[in-house]
Amino acid sequence: MLDSDNQTIKDMLLNSGFCAEDQMAEIEEEHLRSGKSIKDIAIDFQILTEDQMLEVLAASLGMEIVDLNTVDPPKSVVDLIDGDTARMMGVCPILDEDGVLTVAVRNPLNYQIADELRFMLNRDIVTVIALESQVDQFIDAHYPLDIVAVHDMLSEMDGLSADLSEGYDPTDAENLANEAPIIKFVNAVMLQAIKDKASDIHFEPFEKEFKIRCRVDGALYEMAPPPKSLAVPVISRVKILSGLNISERRKPQDGRIQLKIGGKPIDLRVSCLPTAHGESVVLRVLDRSVVNLDLDALGINEKVLEKIRQIITMPNGIFIITGPTGSGKTTTLYSALKEINKVEDKILTAEDPVEYDLEGIVQLPINDAVGMTFAKALRAFLRQDPDVIMLGETRDLESAEMAVQASLTGHLVFTTLHTNDAAGAVTRLIDMGVEPFLITSSLIAVLAQRLIRRVCKSCKTAFVPSDEDLQLLGLTRADIGENKFYYGKGCPVCNGTGYKGRKSILEILMMNPKLNELVLNSAPTVVIRDKARELGMETMREDGIRAILNGETTMEEVLKYT
Repeated sequence: MLDSDNQTIKDMLLNSGFCAEDQMAEIEEEHLRSGKSIKDIAIDFQILTEDQMLEVLAASLGMEIVDLNTVDPPKSVVDLIDGDTARMMGVCPILDEDGVLTVAVRNPLNYQIADELRFMLNRDIVTVIALESQVDQFIDAHYPLDIVAVHDMLSEMDGLSADLSEGYDPTDAENLANEAPIIKFVNAVMLQAIKDKASDIHFEPFEKEFKIRCRVDGALYEMAPPPKSLAVPVISRVKILSGLNISERRKPQDGRIQLKIGGKPIDLRVSCLPTAHGESVVLRVLDRSVVNLDLDALGINEKVLEKIRQIITMPNGIFIITGPTGSGKTTTLYSALKEINKVEDKILTAEDPVEYDLEGIVQLPINDAVGMTFAKALRAFLRQDPDVIMLGETRDLESAEMAVQASLTGHLVFTTLHTNDAAGAVTRLIDMGVEPFLITSSLIAVLAQRLIRRVCKSCKTAFVPSDEDLQLLGLTRADIGENKFYYGKGCPVCNGTGYKGRKSILEILMMNPKLNELVLNSAPTVVIRDKARELGMETMREDGIRAILNGETTMEEVLKYT
């Protein structure tokens, strides 16, 4: 079932004659598989160009097309809409004549934008259409988001930013948190982090400073720090946005912020932790437009991908994905579920928390506070006539035994564990107390994964590795042949880091009679791993070396994570 925007684009493309019914069927299939919009897929499939898509939209909606590269509105027109609103709505004010403001819009299908602006500005609004990339460039150029510049806003506080850490008064904190400069500052931090594709935003008060850091591609980067005295109002502002109790500063709290930026839904999961110097707040950014839940898009090598596809179509058994926090386990699981999500199968998931909504899949949030544990959820699932069950995490013996029970009664069970490698997951189950004979009769395979940073394409530079480098990787000159090694010099595209984006490296341990025999004898991890390698398993280190030789990542990344 298509949402209204995608249905509208589908009808426009069919009516315009650009797209035949059979082509549209392929586009819809790709939309359901990848989650990308009908518009983007039609352009990707080269059914029409971006400019032609703009013409179809303009003709269907009766809107004028504007080339924003040829438009340079005066500051008085730009200032009619503030930067926060322009970003949130994805609009650019370009002309103000006779009390009528003309704005270019990023999403012309959102009819409410004109009404909201009319109400906010108390003037007539005319919307025109422009390329999305041009709208983004216009907003960046005319509403630059510079955190250092935002600090200047804080001088407007006129002494209101008194340090509230002594004699904390919730009313004062709330009043300060609702001051315009604080609101602007928090909005600017969140927008900048989302623009940089950060996965987490950390607000951290220390004894003499207040730090704000963002995690991009797995590494933390510090933003220009605001004054220590603003820690309480800034953190109070975040707590207000996420619906948390700002007067409660002694207990951990969890909340959620939902934003729309340029018409895109962004979810922020908020975790608040009391520390010695105030509350530390971490926001997990869940940007649905950034995550592509498609197995083909995860950068998994062909051999492993073939095995995963073989596993996820089996009728029953347990498939475990293992790795540390932030290694992409959930994304791999979601992508696998999305691939097998068919009308004829009932899929249930138990997650803590539910990170992305998957259409057609029943998702249950775990809530320990009310006694809804993984084990209880799984017990209830078995009465819901499922075909496939996804258990967010196997935390204890009870949930492990329930997963085994589910698989033995004819269900396919996906779950995750925190271990360093694939072989470690087997011995971890034994350590939990699961009987070895139950493991051998239910476990199909274990996939271990890590996320490593990709070398930046804009500044990647080739070099010849030294003998010491090769020794660290366990390679010889003959192994690398003519292949070059690369590193990133650092450039504006990658913020001087030398890295842009991430890819997964994996190892997959397929259970077989020889490995089952070792499990029954409670063999240690190293013995199971060596046997699996002997039987053809490629380790994460070997997968990482392939990525180095393909010029996708650096030697340092592979050595750091394997």
